[in-house]
Amino acid sequence: MRLLKHHEKKLLKKVDFLNWKQDSNVREIKILRRYHIQDRDDYHKYNKLAGSLKSFAHRLTLLPADDPVRLRMQAQLLSKLYDMGIINSETKLSDVENKVTVSAFCRRRLAVVMVRLKMSETVSAAAKFIEQGHVRVGPDTVADPAYLVTRHMEDFVTWVDTSKLKRTVMKYNDQLDDFDLL
Repeated sequence: MRLLKHHEKKLLKKVDFLNWKQDSNVREIKILRRYHIQDRDDYHKYNKLAGSLKSFAHRLTLLPADDPVRLRMQAQLLSKLYDMGIINSETKLSDVENKVTVSAFCRRRLAVVMVRLKMSETVSAAAKFIEQGHVRVGPDTVADPAYLVTRHMEDFVTWVDTSKLKRTVMKYNDQLDDFDLL
């Protein structure tokens, strides 16, 4: 191989062949795989939402502690995030800055909630069941695995009445009724 000329050496100093910008998304790839997120835009939306919530919480902390606007907004923010299931308690504003992450939003996705409720073994299997139309939240059938389930709606995640999976589960538990066959 020939020796590089001066201008070629200068150009190579500007390019780092070991660390590319595209390779710095290891955290993103881990989350995409762990929570079986098919659409990368969902990750970016959760990331923007978490960042804006953190910046809003930081701006609230800059207000005086006894300001009525701060107290009202802080209570509303904490109660909304608690009701959504993003944070575990609605006591401290510092929880918003520390615990509101992309993973917190991903844990509220319907497929992940189904795994936590033992309706499915894996998140990918749960996503398949949802896409095939076997799952409902409340009275509505949901076909999007990215559906965010609130803390209150978590109790209403069930199988669709006409689902073969529901029939199999009921048969396994010896709860299948002959009336359901009609």
